[in-house]
Amino acid sequence: MSPPASTSARDTILARIREALRVPAPPPHMASQAAGATAASGPGSLTVLPLEMARPWLPDGGETPAEQLALLTDNLAKLRAEVHRAADLTGAAEIVAGIARDRGWRRVAWHGHPAVEPVVAALDCETLRVDDNAFDKNALESCDAGITACDAAIAQTGSILVSSGTCGGRALSILPHVHIVLVSLDQIVATLSDALELVRTGYAGRMPSMVSFITGPSRTGDIERILVLGAHGPKELLVILVG
Repeated sequence: MSPPASTSARDTILARIREALRVPAPPPHMASQAAGATAASGPGSLTVLPLEMARPWLPDGGETPAEQLALLTDNLAKLRAEVHRAADLTGAAEIVAGIARDRGWRRVAWHGHPAVEPVVAALDCETLRVDDNAFDKNALESCDAGITACDAAIAQTGSILVSSGTCGGRALSILPHVHIVLVSLDQIVATLSDALELVRTGYAGRMPSMVSFITGPSRTGDIERILVLGAHGPKELLVILVG
């Protein structure tokens, strides 16, 4: 007696899933991936189409550190972020201190982090540290700028990944009108997946309470499709690439 039709259909579906899992497949969203493999032909087999026949839905992130740095810089510029290069943290401190003097900043917010502390020490203006919940949120909002570290910078999209572990909580990267983020070159990764994996492994599997991707200054185009910067957060994003 033949098995019930439902069992046969289930077995066919599971067999196809098992077969698909055996076929090596690069991420199908990457524009530069080579053509996909084709599974063995036969009844119930799956055929993997060449990837150049599929439209990529995410850009590439670069194969080498040099390519990733170039893509990140280019994408940040397209997003209207201001990018500066510094050889080390001393150079980064000089850049930020010069910007603060030129713009006449009176108060800058920051959080305790090895990359942030030497930069803040070079400032001539008043500073506000916001490492815990005891700080005055109105004082933070009135700051001219906020300085944070980050977890990663994504070449693929020009995004900066920050978390509650590297940006002093949720408010520091949002309330001040200017967000300055310090990015070391070894924090640049190719893709969004790489960035999330870096966070997962860096925090030993215990994800921070807040993870956020910052992609350029805050913006909206809801009103008559007119782009407005600073709608829901900082109006300016300054990225200091260190290394």
